[in-house]
Amino acid sequence: MGSPDLSIVTGALSYSGKYITRKLLAAGQRVKTITGHPDRANPFGAQVEVAPFRFEDLGGLIETLRGATTLYNTYWVRFPMKGMTYEKATENSKVLIRAAEEAGIKRIVHVSIVKPSKDSPFGYYRGKAEVEETIQASSLSYAILRPTVFFGGEDILINNISWSLRFFPAFPIAGKGDYRIQPIFVEDFAEIAVQQGQATENVVWDVVGPEQYTFRELLRMICRQIGRSALLIPVAPFAMYWGARMIGLLMRDVMLTKDEVGGLMAGLLASDEEPRGATKLSEWIALNQDLLGTVYASELKRR
Repeated sequence: MGSPDLSIVTGALSYSGKYITRKLLAAGQRVKTITGHPDRANPFGAQVEVAPFRFEDLGGLIETLRGATTLYNTYWVRFPMKGMTYEKATENSKVLIRAAEEAGIKRIVHVSIVKPSKDSPFGYYRGKAEVEETIQASSLSYAILRPTVFFGGEDILINNISWSLRFFPAFPIAGKGDYRIQPIFVEDFAEIAVQQGQATENVVWDVVGPEQYTFRELLRMICRQIGRSALLIPVAPFAMYWGARMIGLLMRDVMLTKDEVGGLMAGLLASDEEPRGATKLSEWIALNQDLLGTVYASELKRR
């Protein structure tokens, strides 16, 4: 028998890419990762070769990708910093897609976001839409997967909401809190991604969990599960953002961005499609209630 096909995962040392990599290795696949943090500790050891991103060197990037059949792309930026913008991340993504074509990659499984739009007022969503358009115009077979918010081990948003509810007597909610959110279990997402890596049909899917909450309902559910009774206070959107910014400064992190507040209030964190994830957030929290939110999860330390 020949050796298994080689898959490349961008960001296997980060969050969603790490879970995709675990699924691939468990299935007997060979895996190589391209990362912006090649010096970061590699939890996979010799099982996963690590290479740095070289967006400025197209030829070098092509050689890094050569020999692989499938590219699992998790590359993006949560917010601009240190000269990296959404526009730059978009251009880097286009370079990666071109390199994948020239390297002979057959299929790309791309992590996008629910409801991207080139007309969006939010740079995050505009960039995601532009990258999707580039993939669909390429020669690659593709599965474009659109999650909302991940939950599971090492997640940031749900963990830090829970941390705030544990350690502060009140929680500010922008407006009425009636905008919806529909998180997806990261293990479910990774399983779907790996399944799509083995498929050939071009698909664009929302990939969300089975439970949809208003933001206020989400906070109340978390409070019940972790045994807290924080006061939920309606505030103007800027007040919610600045409250999160103050906590971020205290923790030397970025807890929440303006785009994230705006996207949440605009209903961009829930889907109109049937859920593809099976794991319920409420049940997962019930199983992890003693640990969830006991420690703040830093985005900047993860980078």
